[in-house]
Amino acid sequence: MTLIVDLQIADDTSADSVPPLEQFSAWVNEASAGLLTDELEYELTVRVVDEIEGTALNEQYRNQRGSTNVLSFPFEAPEGVDLPLLGDLVICAPVVAREADEQHKSLQAHWAHLVVHGVLHLLGHDHIEQQQAEEMERLEVAVLARLGFSDPYQAQEQYERRTS
Repeated sequence: MTLIVDLQIADDTSADSVPPLEQFSAWVNEASAGLLTDELEYELTVRVVDEIEGTALNEQYRNQRGSTNVLSFPFEAPEGVDLPLLGDLVICAPVVAREADEQHKSLQAHWAHLVVHGVLHLLGHDHIEQQQAEEMERLEVAVLARLGFSDPYQAQEQYERRTS
């Protein structure tokens, strides 16, 4: 199983800080390793947006004010249509940069975490209930460790303790 990534950069102001397609592909494929069982070649789109588009999408699809870091849109095929599309990730580059700076994380590590988090959502994982959240975090930490990144939740906890 392989995931083919279509990278769309719709935020020209952040283009220099956006990781290359090869990096997104590595993160996406590691996040989905072992979770897609058939031998199809799946596709997904990663769209990097500015705060205006990120805010509009977050308000329209989640009824949340303002922008957010990552939105996941699983592909829902019409009845009778069988396409190997996983869905779309929309990542707001200015939010990613701001959060990485505020949380004292490397920009690369934060991008990786948000891609892994988004892919897990596309694969059906969620964090609404406590048990789901714990399982999703466990998967994220394991994937990120395989990619050479530290536990983003420990970094978040340390940041929150420092700023409290």
